[in-house]
Amino acid sequence: MAEISKEQVKHVANLARLEFDNEAVEQMANELSAIIEYAEQLNELDTDNVKPTTHVLDLKNVMRKDEPKKWITQEDALKNAPDQKDGQIRVPSILE
Repeated sequence: MAEISKEQVKHVANLARLEFDNEAVEQMANELSAIIEYAEQLNELDTDNVKPTTHVLDLKNVMRKDEPKKWITQEDALKNAPDQKDGQIRVPSILE
């Protein structure tokens, strides 16, 4: 890819609503060109036999198994409710 021009830096800065003086524009153009040049070195790598990855570490799902277990009864759950009606806990209304 060609080097990043000062005009391109000014255009992107304008889109981002940023203001740079001429010295900063020149420095930014040089830095962005160096970044792109470094990133293009990746095109030289042979990645034909490399599987795509989403993470550099081989992580597995560390969550527990989803197994049914015995839970408390509805009566036990409602035992400590300050207000209940028709088998459900009543709470103060927050909407008018």
